[in-house]
Amino acid sequence: MRDHEPAPSPHGDRRLSTKEAAELLGVKPETVYAYVSRGQLSSRRVPGGRGSTFDAKEVETLARRNKRESGGSSGSGGELSVRTRITLIDEDRYYFRGVDATELAARHSYEEIAEWLWTGRMRPGTTFTAPEASVAVARRAVDALPEHASPTDRLRVAAIAAAAADPLRFDLSEDAVLGTARVLIPTLVAALPPVRSGHRDEGSLAQRLWARLSGRTPDEASLRVLDTALGLLVDHDLAASTLAVRVAASARAHAYAAVSAGLGVLEGPLHGAASGLAHRLLNDVLEQGDAGPVIADELRAGRRVPGLGHRLYRGEDPRARALFALLEEIPRAEPALLAARDVVATTARHTPLHANVDLALAVLTASSGMPATAGETIFAVARTAGWIAHALEEYGERPLRMRPSGLYVGAKPPQPLPE
Repeated sequence: MRDHEPAPSPHGDRRLSTKEAAELLGVKPETVYAYVSRGQLSSRRVPGGRGSTFDAKEVETLARRNKRESGGSSGSGGELSVRTRITLIDEDRYYFRGVDATELAARHSYEEIAEWLWTGRMRPGTTFTAPEASVAVARRAVDALPEHASPTDRLRVAAIAAAAADPLRFDLSEDAVLGTARVLIPTLVAALPPVRSGHRDEGSLAQRLWARLSGRTPDEASLRVLDTALGLLVDHDLAASTLAVRVAASARAHAYAAVSAGLGVLEGPLHGAASGLAHRLLNDVLEQGDAGPVIADELRAGRRVPGLGHRLYRGEDPRARALFALLEEIPRAEPALLAARDVVATTARHTPLHANVDLALAVLTASSGMPATAGETIFAVARTAGWIAHALEEYGERPLRMRPSGLYVGAKPPQPLPE
């Protein structure tokens, strides 16, 4: 037998039940249907039988491929790359399920884009609302936090509280996780305290979120920028927080816990909190009227200038470009826009760095009467939908596949017991 020929199947031409296919693949029975929905397996119903059956050879081929891609181990041995059908970043553009993400954000709401990421189907006019019981539990938990708690602290606590109130959270079937996602995101927003007392939630998710970020009454153009920002930020391939979510999902943590893992990573100053640094920079430039001395102070302190450059884009971040175009239509955003351009032009004298989405978010927040932490909140709410998409995808893979082996570089054993 030549090396490239597959070994004969011990199952012959017979078909497997869902349970038998799941055992061969090392996954839960419901995960088998995820392979079917992605076109990796075909199913067939036997007349008079119960459930679907699967070709044994096809299942074996998929099982061998999964094992080969995981380094030959079953259930452990991490992968350096992760196959995904969600986001592609290529040549200063990025795509959600093959569709240009900036065009999607220009034409569809955040909720519609989330549905596209989750299901591959567009549901025009969809809105996310949360039941009062879920909101009440999350609000009580958030209200118990000290006033200085960060937005990410509040969102993480809200997610944990909502999870504790959901007895079905351990159901990892696609329909159950989608139901959780459609409730969790509006619950996170509703759990945040409104800026103005007496506020009543209504309208789109962007409108409800605006009330948590600014005391100003938003016009249609401002809400459009916020909604577009949410849509643009919904996913960005395997960012650090998204990888944490997939690791949690690989261990079969429920969706609330996976989102909580993402929120924990997001709080780092090099990730979700970066827009707050850009917000403060813009305020300093607006106060002094010149980016030069502000940037000099940043560099003198040994800090990078926030809001500039992105490791995945050689040119301008396409998310920043889309937001800047919308912000140009809002008169009150002009001073912050000019300050942002001054920052880019000043640094370009020595380093040709382009604006990234953090600088664009800073223009939005600084010109809308929002605090420096507002960008972090926008980022976290937006990315929750992307995290759910990645969790759903990971639930369809072998469990615990993201378990890399450590490269031990410590003292060679055996060592004497310490005294």
